[in-house]
Amino acid sequence: MARDPNKVILENNSFEEKARFFSHEYLRCFLYLTSCDSSEQIFTKSLYSKLITTSHLLEDFLDFHGAKNNSKWYFYRELAAAVRHISLGGYAQKHINNRLKFYDIDNEGEFSQNGHVTLEFMTTSLMKLAPVIIEEARRLGIKLPDKGYKAQHFPVITTGDMLDHDFEDEQKDQYNKHVVRVANDFISLSNDFDAFEFVDVYDQEGLKALVPDRVNEVEIRRFEMRVHNLQSSFDSYVIHGGFLCGNRNMKRFRSYFSVIYHLLQVMGRLLHFYERHLIDIGYKYIYTKARERLAELVDPNVLLDCTVNYGLYYVNHFFSSGKEMAQEILKDNIERASITVGIPKDMGFHCRPSLMVAKIVQNYGGEVKLIAGGDLFDASSVLDIQWAGGKIQKENIQQVTFEGDIRALKDIETLAGVNYGEDQMGKGIPLPKSLQYLR
Repeated sequence: MARDPNKVILENNSFEEKARFFSHEYLRCFLYLTSCDSSEQIFTKSLYSKLITTSHLLEDFLDFHGAKNNSKWYFYRELAAAVRHISLGGYAQKHINNRLKFYDIDNEGEFSQNGHVTLEFMTTSLMKLAPVIIEEARRLGIKLPDKGYKAQHFPVITTGDMLDHDFEDEQKDQYNKHVVRVANDFISLSNDFDAFEFVDVYDQEGLKALVPDRVNEVEIRRFEMRVHNLQSSFDSYVIHGGFLCGNRNMKRFRSYFSVIYHLLQVMGRLLHFYERHLIDIGYKYIYTKARERLAELVDPNVLLDCTVNYGLYYVNHFFSSGKEMAQEILKDNIERASITVGIPKDMGFHCRPSLMVAKIVQNYGGEVKLIAGGDLFDASSVLDIQWAGGKIQKENIQQVTFEGDIRALKDIETLAGVNYGEDQMGKGIPLPKSLQYLR
């Protein structure tokens, strides 16, 4: 049997032999890319997957042997890192593009166009890297494979067929409880992400002022993990049928989890590459030269534009839209009740008790109304509660009713039991353990 000329066999355990071994599949990818005229239709998820795994293995091998501190091998290592992180971002963006027809989200057309622009930046960058990687391998004396991969090695993962949906739709026990919890957690997560408020398109000065001081890999990856955990909880306890079956509102809500999660993946990978490999920190000469060469291949200005003006903008946008949907879901699923409680003694609903009540309602995300003398007030609004306080004082009302989300009502009842957290002089007092989140 003839020997496959592209099959690599380790002949010894030397660094050079292993460098050739771990470069082989990696370089076959780039021989393939250098044989292509453009990036259009080339970058399938299977190609991204191959680029991710081969570059990761090569980067780990080089790091283990000290390439980060070796002038001969440093740039080859940096190129592998560039390929890995850009490919990871590309894979996530490709996933969004592939799944967009299944997402039931707003602003889909404009989002799709901007997503294609971002993906094109990543594919073009990888095409620019390809000949440089081949040349760097030659410089290091790494024997190139006899031939590269072909397009048929990287087919698209989709077909025109779809398997039948033959599961019965069933609501699991305690379905409403899980829906309420997930919707409430989504609202809380959305509120936390408001710290990255997107006001307008950032110019280059604005982008560089924003990254990495306010927007950076650590913060974005932290939110990525939180969204992923919440999505996993949703998939485990709320909906199992994915995008093609089940309650439409639940499917649509799931779309917001998915698109936000994958956008955060794109942002995290691009930010990692920018912060770790493109920012000029004025360190050793070899590091500076490598950064300069990488910046010629992967434009840092375009990278920041894609990360912030595309990624951050749409994460904010879809958090806002998803939050509205979560609030609607809460209205449909929360258990409602009413309680009648006394007003804060002596000082009424001034700033502190009004804030405490509003924070309880906001914590749960459901709707609660304060009823005083027949008038309704929004118990999630400090201002509305204080308006109610004026009416209560004027009409000498001694008790009020709260109607709405039973979870919030339980905590309001507990708060009222300790005179809304203050003594008769208006000073704060210790709260019960169940209300410690108010502090």
